[in-house]
Order: sequence, then structure tokens, then C-alpha cells
Amino acid sequence: MSAPVVLFPTTVAEAVEMLDGYDGEAKLIAGGTAMSLLLQYRLIRPAALVSLQRVADLRAVRRTEDGRGVRLGALVTHAEAAENAMLVSAAPLVAESFSVVGNPQVRTAATVGGVLAEADYASDPPAALRAADAVATVEGPTGRRCIPVADLLLGFYETALSPAEVIVEVIVPSLPPDAGSAYLKYSSRSSEDRPCVGVAAVVRQTQDGRCAEVRIAVGATTAAPVRLPALEASAVGLPLDPAALGGSYAEAVKPLEDARGSSWYRREMVRVWVERALTAARLRCRDGAPEVPLRRV
Repeated sequence: MSAPVVLFPTTVAEAVEMLDGYDGEAKLIAGGTAMSLLLQYRLIRPAALVSLQRVADLRAVRRTEDGRGVRLGALVTHAEAAENAMLVSAAPLVAESFSVVGNPQVRTAATVGGVLAEADYASDPPAALRAADAVATVEGPTGRRCIPVADLLLGFYETALSPAEVIVEVIVPSLPPDAGSAYLKYSSRSSEDRPCVGVAAVVRQTQDGRCAEVRIAVGATTAAPVRLPALEASAVGLPLDPAALGGSYAEAVKPLEDARGSSWYRREMVRVWVERALTAARLRCRDGAPEVPLRRV
């Protein structure tokens, strides 16, 4: 089979038109960190590659109109997101998750839109974006629509995107000013930096030390990041108990098995890392500054 045609649109509308014209036989490429591997190992054989590299509008980072969040353009790299002062201030949890992906080479190429469009379960940012209630804006042949990350990621490399839709930006709401947050990952294999378990946690406490809000998203253990709203709600009004919530999440999730760990092993790691992430988030909530170091194994 011949090599795919490479196309370079300069606007999102052009990219959508090109994708639509190939009737599902074209693939979108942003940073290329995942797509290059799929092509190298011949896991996909598209007729065309539509590169977004010349769509300058997708590189912007700006405040939302109401000033309560940050809009990350789809071509913003992981490194840029991790270091962006606006994002670090508004949603440090999300910035933190981008800062621990892979290695510097990957982070300078991989993009915000790409990590969601790929829907790789063993990735860091999706769990943090899920905990932050982030929303993706996408554009397709019928116009634009907004999809919460919770609804965008459906399973193993599966999203709610149609073949001709393009992620334009990711809207990240600001965390409450009194919230503490943490993203912690556990890598079980020294040969790679992909998580066996990743946990994003957000904690708010009342003046008397009770839980006012808690969010917990567990990634890399199932086909898509998991949040359990009923368990989150059950903790509100009580003294925060990280160990108990870690145990509850471990019992509720149904971990997958792969080279990074068995289902049983992942369940035990969920127990441990949910507790650690909640503890770190609570300390940051109390201290008002993200001073708790990442726990990376």
C-alpha cells in the first residue's frame, strides 16, 4: 500500500473538510507522538494524514470569558501547559498532570488535544481533566459542540468524536480558591514512564476540618478514567478519611490486566494511591500552596 498523502490545512474548517472528504480514511495528526508509532508498526494504514501544525489558532491559551477558567488550544504542548502561569494558577491539578507525562522530548511534542483524541488509557492528563470537570470544544461538518471529558472518553482508544471532528480546545474550569489538589502516578515498570495507576484528587475543607468537597478520578486502571460521584458525595460533611476512601475506590473499580499489573495488583495500588493523593491534596488545602512533592516510583 502506498504512503498516505499528507495535507496541511491552515484553518480548522479546512481540516474538517479534508477529513470529511476522505470518508473516514484520513487520520488527524497533531504532535505525532502516538500517530508516528501507529504508522511505524503498521497498526493503521490511512489514505491521508491531515496535519494541524499550520493551524496557528490552536496554539492559544487564554482565560474564559467569565474569567473562571482557562481555554487550552488543542495544539498547546504538554510542556507549555505544565508551565503556563494562567493554568498553574487556575487549575494546578491539570498543570501537574501534564508535567509528569513521559519525558521532556514527549512533553515538548505531545498536545492537549492529541492526548484526548487518542484516548490512551495509560496516560496522565485524562484523569486530571476528568477531576477538573474539563470540557472539549470540537468542530465537525455540522458545526461546533462541547463535550465534557467524562463523555468524550468512551473506552480503549475510543472517543465520542466522529471521523471528521477536530478537537479545537479544552476548557478547564478554575478550581475553588480554597481547594487543594494533587495528581500522583505510580509506574510499575522501570523501562517506561506510563502509569500503572494515576490518581487526581481535589479536596475542600470546612473551618472545622470536615470535607466540603472531594473529587477523585482514577486513571490507567480501566478503559477510561473513573469517578464515583456517590462515594464523593458520601464523604461530604464528615472528617476526610483518605484510607477509607482509598479502600472504597479499590472495592468499586474493576481494574484491567496488562503488562503493568494484574487486576488484583492494580486494585491494591488504587487503594494506596487514592489515599496518598487525598492526603497530599488535603495538605495543600491546609497550607494553601502546592508544596507536597510528587510520589513517583
